[in-house]
Amino acid sequence: MGRLDGKVALVTGAASNPGLGRTTAERFATEGASLVVTDIDLPGAQACADAIIAAGGKALALHQDVTQEDDWATVMAAVNDEFGGLDIMVNNAGIAILVPIENMTLEQWNRQIDVNLTSVFLGCKYAIAEMKKRDGGSIVNLSSVAGLVGLQTCVAYGAAKGGVRIMSKAVAMEAAQYNIRCNSVHPGFIWTNMQQQSSRVDSPEELDANAMRIPLGRTGEPMDVANCVLYLASDEANYVTGAEFVVDAGMTAQ
Repeated sequence: MGRLDGKVALVTGAASNPGLGRTTAERFATEGASLVVTDIDLPGAQACADAIIAAGGKALALHQDVTQEDDWATVMAAVNDEFGGLDIMVNNAGIAILVPIENMTLEQWNRQIDVNLTSVFLGCKYAIAEMKKRDGGSIVNLSSVAGLVGLQTCVAYGAAKGGVRIMSKAVAMEAAQYNIRCNSVHPGFIWTNMQQQSSRVDSPEELDANAMRIPLGRTGEPMDVANCVLYLASDEANYVTGAEFVVDAGMTAQ
């Protein structure tokens, strides 16, 4: 308890349940952070904030389309009005449209680049401006194993997530002078709503871990990723920047 006492965190894509954003926000709250949770699905984001408040934490839910720069400016103004500044930025919002390249439309390509990559650029840009006022902070960008290795039907998704990986390293180099750290997290097969929709199965037990070549033999849970993000957001990681953390049960170690 208390690893994020006094910190203010913004988590995008926090509506989906089960989802990485919501679980991360709730995990942060148990460690003392005040949360701003955003999503294009405002009722879902509000449900996340309500759960945090019901557990004794502090949270504000806001509507946000992460691809729109005006929304970033509005959200950051609200963060300042409500909590007085920003210490932690978690760029989590994302989508997956998994189809073979031959069947993918330009619209599907552009949408995935916008949501999965351009939004992270905007999040980093606006977070750095706020964190400079606090003499430091931590940015954690959610990438994917698809940003490390080639996966079928992940041409656009993988391109965007690979972009997040390298962008995070470049941001780390630029922001280090301000005591702002930036790292990327690369989840493997984690049981979330997005994973369920892309896998078209009803439970994690239905996913064939052997077919997916997962050495630990099981699908991960959102908390597995949230705990990694928590470490990077906390002062325990004060000497960690420009790094990539893979949470995939050994999948990409092969």
